[in-house]
Amino acid sequence: MAHLNEFVSSHQGCEAFIEPATRVTQTTLVVVADTGEWTRRKVPDETVARKVAKELAIPAFDVNLSGYPSRMREWNEKHRQL
Repeated sequence: MAHLNEFVSSHQGCEAFIEPATRVTQTTLVVVADTGEWTRRKVPDETVARKVAKELAIPAFDVNLSGYPSRMREWNEKHRQL
């Protein structure tokens, strides 16, 4: 939680994207800033992910329904080239 608090407080326009559990990974919460920079942390389940987003005062989206924001893909591409 400390890492997510730090990320949100140091980046503007953050939104949370909930990635559901799979057979090999548990549920994760991806927080994406308006610049596209992002961070990911494991959470126990979707309910906890939504609670964390609410505590961070940022909107939360189900990544299976919304997809990832284009700014995240653009940030990844830009930093992959560096």
